[in-house]
Formats: sequence, structure tokens, C-alpha cells
Amino acid sequence: MQKILIIIHAAPYGSERCLSALRLATALTGRDDKPQVRLFLMSDATVLGLPNQVDGAGNGLQGMVEHLVGEGVPIRVCRTCALARGIADLPLIPGVAIGTLPELADAAVEADKVITF
Repeated sequence: MQKILIIIHAAPYGSERCLSALRLATALTGRDDKPQVRLFLMSDATVLGLPNQVDGAGNGLQGMVEHLVGEGVPIRVCRTCALARGIADLPLIPGVAIGTLPELADAAVEADKVITF
């Protein structure tokens, strides 16, 4: 089974990079060969892990995150990045968790492919 790590740095709003990353992750989880996908949210992408954000599409990004969690995709929010933005102690979308840089390093070493947005 192929292992794919997707690292998202881009903010959820203001560009389509975060949306593109979620769309790719969704497409990967829908493949017949079922690659193992992991997401790590860093920098301004950390706010993607917060619930109840209403974007122009209603609740589109949160719905995509919830779908990926339901597909078994581990989604981690960088602890250092979350602390820097004052969101480390806020509730996250169920299934999303705070992650650490050593955890990201392990995921990168184990991955067959690392994709960044």
C-alpha cells in the first residue's frame, strides 16, 4: 500500500491551495488501490482544524475535513503553529488532533510521497 503525506501550509481562505489539497486527499481516498493518506496542517492552515467556520460555500471545508476523518485519514495540526496563532487550546473538528514535529518527521520518513500545498 502506498503512503502519501500531504502537508498544507496555505490558509484555508484567500487562495485555493488548501481546497486543492483537500480535493486531492479526497480523490486519493476514493481510489480502488486505497493509498494511505495523512494530512498535516502547518502555518496558516492550522485554522482549518477549527469547527464552525462558514465559508462562501456554507460549510464546505469543514465538511471535506469531516469526510476525510470518516475515511480514516489522520489529520494533525502542528502544535507549534497552533500555539503561535493562539488556537492550541480551542476545540478542533472531531477526529482532528494536535500533532508534533517529530510526528511529522516520522510520517515524512515513512511516506512514499510527500506533497505540499
